[in-house]
Amino acid sequence: MKIDLHTHILPREWPDLDAKYGYAGFVRLEHYQPCCARMMIGDRVFREITDNVWEPARRLEEMDRAGVSMQVLSTVPVMFSYWAKPADALDLSQRLNDHIAEVVRANPTRFTGLATIPLQDPDLAARELERCVRELGLRGAQIGTHVDANQHFGRIDTLNLDNAALQPVWSAAEQLGAAIFVHPWDMVGKKRMPKYWLPWLVGMPAETSLAICSMIFGAVFARFPKLRVAFAHGGGAFPFTLGRIEHAFHVRPDLCAIDNKATPRSYLATADRPARFYVDSLVHDPDALRLLIKLFGSQRVVLGSDYPFPLGEPHAGELIESMTDLSADEKAQLLFGAAQEFLALDSVG
Repeated sequence: MKIDLHTHILPREWPDLDAKYGYAGFVRLEHYQPCCARMMIGDRVFREITDNVWEPARRLEEMDRAGVSMQVLSTVPVMFSYWAKPADALDLSQRLNDHIAEVVRANPTRFTGLATIPLQDPDLAARELERCVRELGLRGAQIGTHVDANQHFGRIDTLNLDNAALQPVWSAAEQLGAAIFVHPWDMVGKKRMPKYWLPWLVGMPAETSLAICSMIFGAVFARFPKLRVAFAHGGGAFPFTLGRIEHAFHVRPDLCAIDNKATPRSYLATADRPARFYVDSLVHDPDALRLLIKLFGSQRVVLGSDYPFPLGEPHAGELIESMTDLSADEKAQLLFGAAQEFLALDSVG
């Protein structure tokens, strides 16, 4: 069995959101030939996509070829729209969430889903999370690594995940037993990295590490001990800079330990327990995956492919399956066991 935590989906169509909300910046789909579309922001092409993004039948065919038992569906992160007016972001979130729930209802043994929520208004976000879990049956939410809060908070600002304003979301997720999957978006340093796809190659790993450090240093895990959180792309740069982060915590506690006295390493696996949070397996390198298993434990590394995009793993789980030094039990944890626990799938039905 394989459960793929990290996959993205969109509806085949939606209204012109710039016209609907009265200002620019939203994504629209331009279906320019059969089975192909462009994600457009204004006159700019954000990404070319094919029908496996919106067509469940195509997904099922490709899942069967890769031996994937279940995909966890979440939106494409550019759709978060945290920069938008809260009411508009809520309206868009509900449209996307209702679509995911519809796909799941049509194939409940092959798909489950994560919502998107308007984090620029944490109270609205918490209520939408509750609707999605209680009414739509989604397993939690996919969120970004930070929040542009220029509308709701009355200033142009960027909130990291330790910001106190987000506590209603963490509280709701903990009470609902909702899983939170953190995916990088709007990458740090992107204005300095316009060439060579560097926002995706350098900015995304940095974004994810920033989010993990924010939640550790900001004591989010300490305040919400039952909160289940997973980070995309193997935790980004965090696992590979952990030594530096841990060293800094000890030599400059005046800067690093001001809100949380527990060391960064204390959140990772020991001989007696797995790590406090999860990461997905999408690292494209066996030595990198071995490091993740060492730091987090196989119970906290979840299969993720980033289906159906080119930086993902074309055949979900192929890296895990290829590693002869992993035991059958470890492979089972990586391919489906960790996802079952993260998503609380044993409580389905």
